[in-house]
Amino acid sequence: MSLTVHEVRNAIRAATGRFEREFEASFTKEELQAICEALGTSVDEAGRPSTARMRRQIRAQVGIAESRETADGSTFRKAELQAIADGVGASSEP
Repeated sequence: MSLTVHEVRNAIRAATGRFEREFEASFTKEELQAICEALGTSVDEAGRPSTARMRRQIRAQVGIAESRETADGSTFRKAELQAIADGVGASSEP
């Protein structure tokens, strides 16, 4: 049986040094920044970058999109979360 979206998000949170959440919740800005750092990438923006920009950068970094410019800035789907989990070294298997 595969993991749920919530379980994959929590695995990513744990792998990036963040707290797991008891309830279903998308990533916060701080969690997205931690994912970017774990992937060894930075978002070229002064201050706090937007969540959409960080999502695009993450998609490009793990190979979901060819580049940040062509990447989607919306919330992640399950298959994308599994690719991100692999990228940060989180276990995405039960």
